[in-house]
Amino acid sequence: MTNIDLAKRRNAAVPRGVASATSIFVDKAKNAELWDVEGRRYIDFAAGIAVCNTGHCHPKIIEAVNHQHAQFAHTAFQVVPYETYIALAERINAIAPIKDAKTIFMTTGAEAVENAIKIARHYTKRSAIVSFSGAFHGRSLLTMGLTGKVVPYKAGFGPFPAEIYHIPFPIDHYGVTAKDSLTALERLFKSDVEPEKIAAITIEPVQGEGGFYIAPKEFMQSLRRLCDQHGILLICDEVQSGFARTGKMFATEYSAIEPDLMTMAKALAGGYPLSGVVGKAKIMDSPEPGGLGGTYGGSPVGCAAAHAVLDIIEADNLCERSAAIGARMLERIEQMKVRSDTTAIGAIRGLGSMVAFELIKDSGEHLPDPDAAKTLTTRALENGLILLSCGIYGNTIRLLAPLTISDDILEEGLNILEKSLTETG
Repeated sequence: MTNIDLAKRRNAAVPRGVASATSIFVDKAKNAELWDVEGRRYIDFAAGIAVCNTGHCHPKIIEAVNHQHAQFAHTAFQVVPYETYIALAERINAIAPIKDAKTIFMTTGAEAVENAIKIARHYTKRSAIVSFSGAFHGRSLLTMGLTGKVVPYKAGFGPFPAEIYHIPFPIDHYGVTAKDSLTALERLFKSDVEPEKIAAITIEPVQGEGGFYIAPKEFMQSLRRLCDQHGILLICDEVQSGFARTGKMFATEYSAIEPDLMTMAKALAGGYPLSGVVGKAKIMDSPEPGGLGGTYGGSPVGCAAAHAVLDIIEADNLCERSAAIGARMLERIEQMKVRSDTTAIGAIRGLGSMVAFELIKDSGEHLPDPDAAKTLTTRALENGLILLSCGIYGNTIRLLAPLTISDDILEEGLNILEKSLTETG
């Protein structure tokens, strides 16, 4: 069986709307490495889009999942509940930057965001929602409406739910300061919707698909004050940035604020479908019994995997490891930037191991170069490294190595990245 054979079968059986970032098909994976069906090895700097923070096939996760499968795989928590769900909620409540918290579990990140909006609307008795340009919150109808990027996520799928408003996300090098974003919010209050009708403002502390832009601490604190002033709930979307990815358990912790609600998914269960919403108990308890839930929500297998993930993060000090990996990545990329024989690198940024850099056209205007990003990810794959691009302009390269990656393989991956940059340039 070859990659080409599987590509033909894929094209015949799977809709083209389900895009794949690479042209290979995986056969097996271990920690920060994977092998395709032709036996070729790759270093994984994608981690399933920040899902496998604890690496591929971690033995503790496999052990926990196998044990749970031997007990039972599904009862539906709404029919016959189980202790693993409760214990996981207790653990999330204890580590989340929210006092007196409660947690509900679902399956996907989009479900988590949808439920957070439902809870916010029920609690506040308001309907309007504010989101940000460049945001990505999911592919369901409501979360597409919240998402702040048209192609490919929103094009052709409208109309979207009403009473969703977008303001610019602060990105200094694109000429949008934190003050500009706050001014846009105040203008929104005057021109489009009064604050007394806004249920929530939802924000990624570090934008994911939008380009790994980090919300400034002062900006997050200003949002918290504005929300308190107007009775608006603040929702922090930690779907991509959570569970040690940024050097802390949650990126929100860098801002020293307490959100009202926080969404999580991806790395929560190390590759098993599980998501959640954690929030202030009085808010979480607002919906009536039966108003929240889902058939597969809080799967016992997913909960078992999540317990193992939390154990690994603690035992292996993955927050500290994330910070060290990110620092090394930033150091190497800065060295690559000054080379004259590579594609031009623009802005570089990172929080823990959520690291990104932009490719720009080699001109004084620093124009985004999405074509170079496509070429780089292709060359890297040919050289044995899996990379993802992102950003509104498609010119950002994001590095999402598993936090369990060894130093040797990390350096090997960065060497491949540098080689691929010279070939792209």
